[in-house]
Amino acid sequence: MIQRFILAVQQSSFSSTDKRKALFMVARDTTSGFFTTVRNLLTLTGIIAMVVLVMMYVKPELTDKFKGLSPYAEAGEEPAEAVAAVPAPSLAHLMQAPGQANSDAGLQKVSTSEEEAKMLGNQRQQQWVTNWLAKRYRVANDATNMLVSAAYLTAKEIKIDPLLILSVMAIESGLNPFAESPVGAQGLMQVMSKVHHEKFQDLGGVKAALNPVANIRVGALILKDYVTRGGSVEAGLKMYVGAADSDNDSGYGARVLNEYKRLKDVSAGKNVPTFFSAPAPAPAPVQTRPIEAAPVHKPEATEAKATIEAKKDQVAAL
Repeated sequence: MIQRFILAVQQSSFSSTDKRKALFMVARDTTSGFFTTVRNLLTLTGIIAMVVLVMMYVKPELTDKFKGLSPYAEAGEEPAEAVAAVPAPSLAHLMQAPGQANSDAGLQKVSTSEEEAKMLGNQRQQQWVTNWLAKRYRVANDATNMLVSAAYLTAKEIKIDPLLILSVMAIESGLNPFAESPVGAQGLMQVMSKVHHEKFQDLGGVKAALNPVANIRVGALILKDYVTRGGSVEAGLKMYVGAADSDNDSGYGARVLNEYKRLKDVSAGKNVPTFFSAPAPAPAPVQTRPIEAAPVHKPEATEAKATIEAKKDQVAAL
């Protein structure tokens, strides 16, 4: 259309000056319209980008979906839904040695690297766990990040679920590296340093019990040993809290496993609240009293009492 207009101007009877003016106006209007269109497109793109960022902030699980739409996404990286669709191994399975876990009949053989990848997750999942723990226990984000990183590195080294380590840390000390109980349990994982002093020898002695990295490592080693000896995570937690010979652990194992479930949901990108209403305390056991025996009626005592009363009457008569 513009070419036809230019051709018509050139073939018209206008003077050369009028033709130049007409062509200049056409060029100016065309350029102005082009820049206006580009500016509107950039504005619309910015608005869309802001909406996407807000959605990603409100729902972190959408990050993987948007990333999957990118042509620059790595071919080997799977979206969160695909990872979530894979059934996660049980805690007891993760505690087993790789050879032992893979030797069970009927179980799919998984290489050590794949098992570690599922257990440790990726950097984004660690960041979600860090942010959630920092908010829940009101600890500085940088400090929480250091503790979470240490737990993940320790878990990778000794083959244990890092979220179980973090769950024990949360219940035992509330992520306070300087916590100490009246019985002498110390640090993040409340390790009895006097009992397990030999495990601290290569880490600087029992004084290293308040060192976060050393405490996490020793506590994780003790936890894995107890789970292996007990045969299950529940039995291992019962031994860890010192209730191996008791009928119950006063709910300690349930609290740790509840925290573990929340961390699993957080690492999967789910929106998990950081505050929970405290559960109702369990009713105290009813203390029964033995039934008191009725007093035994003795005839001799009755006769003696009657004799005394008779003597009193005689004295009164005199």
